[in-house]
Amino acid sequence: MQRLISQYRNYLTRYDSVIAYALLGVVGGLASGAVIIAFEEAIVYLAALFGVGDHGDNFEALPPMWRFILPAGGALALGIVFYLLKAEDRETGIVHVLSRMHSSYGVLPARNALVQFVAGAFALATGQSGGREGPGVHLGSAVNSLLGQRLSLPNNSLRMLIACGTAGSISAAFSTPLAGVIFAMEVIVAEYTVAGFIPVILAAVTAAAIKRTFDPSGTAFDMPPLELSSLWEIPYIILLGITCGMAVVAFIQISKRTAQLSRYNIILRFSVAGCISGALALVVPQVLGVGYDSLNLALAGQLTLGLLLALAAAKLVATAITAGMGIPVGVIGPNLLIGGCLGGAFGMIGFNLMPAYASDPTLYVVLGMAATMGAVLNAPLAALLAVIELTRSIGLSMPAMLVIVAATLTSGGIFGQRSLHQTILRQLQRLIPDDPLNQLLHRTHVGSIMDTRVVRVPTVVGAEDRVTLLEFRPQWCLVSKEREDLYLVHGDELLDWLSASENEDADITDSGIRRWTMTRVPLQATLRQTLDSINRHTVEAACVFERSRRSRQPVLHGVVTRENIDRFTLGRLHSEE
Repeated sequence: MQRLISQYRNYLTRYDSVIAYALLGVVGGLASGAVIIAFEEAIVYLAALFGVGDHGDNFEALPPMWRFILPAGGALALGIVFYLLKAEDRETGIVHVLSRMHSSYGVLPARNALVQFVAGAFALATGQSGGREGPGVHLGSAVNSLLGQRLSLPNNSLRMLIACGTAGSISAAFSTPLAGVIFAMEVIVAEYTVAGFIPVILAAVTAAAIKRTFDPSGTAFDMPPLELSSLWEIPYIILLGITCGMAVVAFIQISKRTAQLSRYNIILRFSVAGCISGALALVVPQVLGVGYDSLNLALAGQLTLGLLLALAAAKLVATAITAGMGIPVGVIGPNLLIGGCLGGAFGMIGFNLMPAYASDPTLYVVLGMAATMGAVLNAPLAALLAVIELTRSIGLSMPAMLVIVAATLTSGGIFGQRSLHQTILRQLQRLIPDDPLNQLLHRTHVGSIMDTRVVRVPTVVGAEDRVTLLEFRPQWCLVSKEREDLYLVHGDELLDWLSASENEDADITDSGIRRWTMTRVPLQATLRQTLDSINRHTVEAACVFERSRRSRQPVLHGVVTRENIDRFTLGRLHSEE
């Protein structure tokens, strides 16, 4: 079994190993689908303990005072728990995944995933205003990353496992496998390659199949057949997109300003967020939790115009503050509700003003959902495909494209607003480069260019060492003394110096051979990780090691220099032009 896993690891070091990555996609889909189902069931179970029925969504049925006490008390409890955690263990959600993908090369910690699962389920069960899709992306990505770490898979495959976990989580949450694929590639990986699409597609399909096995209904929302009645509605649809874009800008700005309060005690911050949600729930009970029950009512046309506008405003404020304060909830679901309520209001107004030209108000609910999702994530294609899959109607593609473009242009073009996750990352001063060079370095394993002709030699080279060097004629020699690796020298230069030396035991430290400073990287490393290590330690080369189960000293596999990396990247980028 170990031999098979070792061979599989070798296949994964090559990014174009389609079969190996296809298997990775299936496993990733199974894992992410299973963890999403477990997370959703945990929310329902915990909510039932607090007297919340209807799959953990029916907060409206609670007594008025309990609608305040539950979110306020839940936030206080979460604040106390988070106060006891280390700062690095508190990070959760999509921002955490994006940050760790680049800073830790796809290695997601188990502690943060556990915090996300328990605290996220508790937060949503106690009525904190937020969504479950962001936590789902974290959990799906984390379970796949942890699986890859357990099997010691190369780090370039961890990146793909995270993409598979993301696609699987979105696919399982909404039963929209195609939107899950595009969301993973558009938001998380930020690149499109044929080799990358195949495992992600398989992960999305597998996760959707797992979800449908446990939930035969297969859909998150009840959608009637919809179509655009008249082209005269196009200006009105564009106006809806502009309105949704402005709502997203307000949402992100409130969240950004709230996040600046991070210097205050976390118990106080969480408690304030819970009290705000609770106070709003006294007026608009539907603001608590995810709100999918209210969204289904909006789709069915069962909410009044006043309630739609009040719920949109309350949900925007409550979720923006809750997420900004750091409570581990998502923002995708709430923004679907915000957009759906705005769209529903537009639909009602349009139908009353121009009944002969207006489409079913439900159409505007769906278009509003697409507009806010596309703008808040800066993922227009994922939002478009989500609408098509949810409604099962390709005929909605034209109005959906218009409303998504209008919202995205309003948010990003007019107001210069980045997506919520990019805004938070920028606020945390964590730059996530997504240029072609960095993408290439992240997906390329160190073994693709390392020179394996390397041996360890002692500082004092004896007769036996000379024989070994002459037989192997290495490109590199790692000079060591008392189990400590000192520096690298070129093999040819060392052999030339030894042949000229008159001493039987020659001390390399007395030679004038050029010494190459070096650092260590694990065998799982990518070229990005290798180059970062070289830059961080201000050295010229990296020695690639693998931990040995038999001896304490790591096994030396090869050497990579800065010049090797530069030559490889220049050649590859030129060949792709």
